Amino acid sequence: MRELLYSFLYDSREKVLRTTRFFTVLCALAALSLFLYEYGFPITEEIETKIHKWINLFFLFFATQYFIRLLYSFERADFIKHTWLEGGMMTFILITGVLKYGFHINWIDDFFHLFHFKHHKQVMRVIISVSTLYFAGFEFIKLSEYLNRLTIQPAATFIFSFLFLISLGCGMLMLPEMTVSGVGASFSDAFFTSVSASCVTGLVVVDTATYFTHKGHLVIMLLMQLGGIGIVSFAMFFTTFTKSSFGIKHQAIIQDFLSTDSLHSAKGLLRQVILITVLIELMAATLLFFSWGDKIAFVSFQEKVFFSVFHGISAFCNAGFSLFSDGLYQDVVRHSYILHVIIGMTIIIGSLGFSTIQDLFSPRLLRERMDKPWKDWKLGTKISVFTSIGLILTGMLLFALTEWNNSLVGLTKFEKVVTMFFQSVTTRTAGFNTVDFSTLMVPTLIFMIFLMFIGASSGSTGGGIKTSTFLLILKSSIAAIRGQREVDLGKRRISNELLFKALSIFVFAATYNLIMIFLLSISDGDKPIINLVFEQVSAFGTVGLSTGITASLSMFGKWIIIISMFFGRIGTLTLALALSSRIKCNSYSYPDAHIMIG
Repeated sequence: MRELLYSFLYDSREKVLRTTRFFTVLCALAALSLFLYEYGFPITEEIETKIHKWINLFFLFFATQYFIRLLYSFERADFIKHTWLEGGMMTFILITGVLKYGFHINWIDDFFHLFHFKHHKQVMRVIISVSTLYFAGFEFIKLSEYLNRLTIQPAATFIFSFLFLISLGCGMLMLPEMTVSGVGASFSDAFFTSVSASCVTGLVVVDTATYFTHKGHLVIMLLMQLGGIGIVSFAMFFTTFTKSSFGIKHQAIIQDFLSTDSLHSAKGLLRQVILITVLIELMAATLLFFSWGDKIAFVSFQEKVFFSVFHGISAFCNAGFSLFSDGLYQDVVRHSYILHVIIGMTIIIGSLGFSTIQDLFSPRLLRERMDKPWKDWKLGTKISVFTSIGLILTGMLLFALTEWNNSLVGLTKFEKVVTMFFQSVTTRTAGFNTVDFSTLMVPTLIFMIFLMFIGASSGSTGGGIKTSTFLLILKSSIAAIRGQREVDLGKRRISNELLFKALSIFVFAATYNLIMIFLLSISDGDKPIINLVFEQVSAFGTVGLSTGITASLSMFGKWIIIISMFFGRIGTLTLALALSSRIKCNSYSYPDAHIMIG
């Protein structure tokens, strides 16, 4: 009998799994559609009850297909090991269901009654809904496994993932339940907001705080999180729970996005980066929770928690979105300087780059440095940290010189230092403001444009040409002036390939911004040119700071800003690599040319 059973399973395996996979995808589509309808449209209690009955059925199907896959698995122990999260959730809810409907034992109700909790039924409904949503979404996350079969470059995959995220966010924000008016955002407003959130910029054409509902704010927060980490990287992170290895295409995409040294380290870095990211955001949210001033009248404990999490994610992802109409310049938080310091430090950590974060905060590396004090940071980490410190201090000094008798008037020494620090930090790529930018001096705007153009560090959530690019161009310029044949940094020789990449990024970025500024001066010539330059560089650097002209731009001007936010997030070099074709051979050289320079 055992041999007959195994023979039957082997013969029917391919057909059963293919059929199960087909119906699983259909159920996933149906479940996601129901969630979308429930979340985005006003519904009655009767319809909500029917929706949750269908959700329970979908969950039952997902549980069934899981055990079918387990039955047909040749290595069941490995299958359970790699799907422990999925299996654990299935087993927990199925055992609960069997005890309740088979033996009339409702242990969850009894457990909640011990603590006099009256909303346990709603909690169970949420647990089942979230579980079903997880399994439905996981079916589409598994599609990332097919990346190895695609012939497109990793850079192109990275671009398409952002286009998909932007489109999804735009569609969500157009749903009736997303806006206070109950009719949904217009396409132009929804698309602009989705691009700004997905590209972690922070420029807005509507008041985020009052225009969108709590559901809309949640969508924006998820767009910031996925846009900051990268939706493909996020999807690949979840696939690590179901498979032990990545394909070359997966690893190449992670290597490009996170700026890792090798393909081998890509998967380990991805897990560490996301886990460290979540921990940092949780720590930031916790500190923010206890830092809100007494002037803020939160409606409930849940609202206070959401505000903390929203601003924690916005700060770490360098997004600059705020749930206050005037940002951190709002009266209730303008003078909360401890709050400003917490957000500022979170911005700095997020702008350092994922590989730098791993090098600085990885428990394994921290233990190694404690045991072996001579072990130093990586060169990339040093560049990221020390260049950021130098730019922050420079920004503070220049802000003090230009704004001492303007926006800093009336503040104490401590308040001036915090304001200088915060604006120098946020100008690099974060987009929060604690001063009124429409009143800043022109020299202040000019040096801020310079800082926004440089931006954050490589492999981070920020934009700009990146600190490493700026440092390499600066070092190569000094070397050329001094007549040095080689460029060195940290007792390491910088290859010509890296110098050419840095120069390419700078030339592409400078040329692109000049073209866009020229177009803005035509479409919105009624506005001061300094404001247009500031707006354009802010969009390209995914900074999100504005002198207040974003909403009043013409439709053509808004589309220029949209394109700039997108190009600024994916990077000019990434775009060039995606669109260009590699030369077949470069193993030749021409005689040296002699051209007058300068």
